[in-house]
Amino acid sequence: MSLGTILGAIELGLIFAIMSYGIFITFKILDFPDLTVDGSFTLGCVVSATLVLQDQSLLGIVLAVGAGALAGLVTGFLHTKMKVQYILAGIITMTGLYSINLKVGGKPNLSLYGKETIFTYFSSFLNNLGLPADFVSRYYKLVLLILIVLILGVLLYLFFKTQTGLAIRATGNNEEMVRASSINTDAMKMAGLALANAFVALSASIYTQHQMFYDISQGIGMMVVGLTSIIVGESLFGRRTILNSFISLVLGAILYRLLLSYALSLGMNPNDWKLLCATLVAVVISLPTVKKFIEKKQKQRSKRRKV
Repeated sequence: MSLGTILGAIELGLIFAIMSYGIFITFKILDFPDLTVDGSFTLGCVVSATLVLQDQSLLGIVLAVGAGALAGLVTGFLHTKMKVQYILAGIITMTGLYSINLKVGGKPNLSLYGKETIFTYFSSFLNNLGLPADFVSRYYKLVLLILIVLILGVLLYLFFKTQTGLAIRATGNNEEMVRASSINTDAMKMAGLALANAFVALSASIYTQHQMFYDISQGIGMMVVGLTSIIVGESLFGRRTILNSFISLVLGAILYRLLLSYALSLGMNPNDWKLLCATLVAVVISLPTVKKFIEKKQKQRSKRRKV
């Protein structure tokens, strides 16, 4: 692979690491498989793209985050107040967002060619600092994304050390115990879902400005992509603490994109990569069950031999 391909893969890995932060909150901390992700990702894309076309790229990022948080609140409201089963609540929100995304964008796809984005602003900032032009032109996107991922990771780590953050973690770990401690578990779930989908929409808004286009199908399968990053990271780098989990998912997202780029360079059909993701997630999640089954069979065989 060329240097440009490697840099591009790392950049996309960092963008999807932001999304994985959000999926980690719902899937690992709240124990809430939130299918809103596919819809809120597209929502973040279309809000960002629409504002970029109005020369408001920074505002597009902010409003995309707010829109994503609102989508998470809707799912949380359906589940906690309307007593809708959590998977169905996510599906309902995701389905409704499809029509909303079309209305916001006005079209199923938008081109941002020639428009100013947060990346072009950052490039101008680095040039004003007097950095070498070759360095800026090649690495400005990577530098900005590293800064964003690091800052968000630190802020999220600090948040989960606060009283609210600890309450959200406790709600996912043992909801009955938390409720017995007079903590509003419904509020904690809604806060966690809002925060998670805000991260997803933030990732989407940055992704759109990185790729310079929006398409209504961009969110399809993003839940699986985020899970793949988390699972690959934890499988290779472990999960001892929440900080270690954040580092692992970032490294997992980057490694996943590098492996994908390598597979594409070998001639893999791009249409097959999401199938590959789904298969990888299914295999890794099934490993503990397969391991227990093998151990059970081995114990049965050992007992038969003794008899």
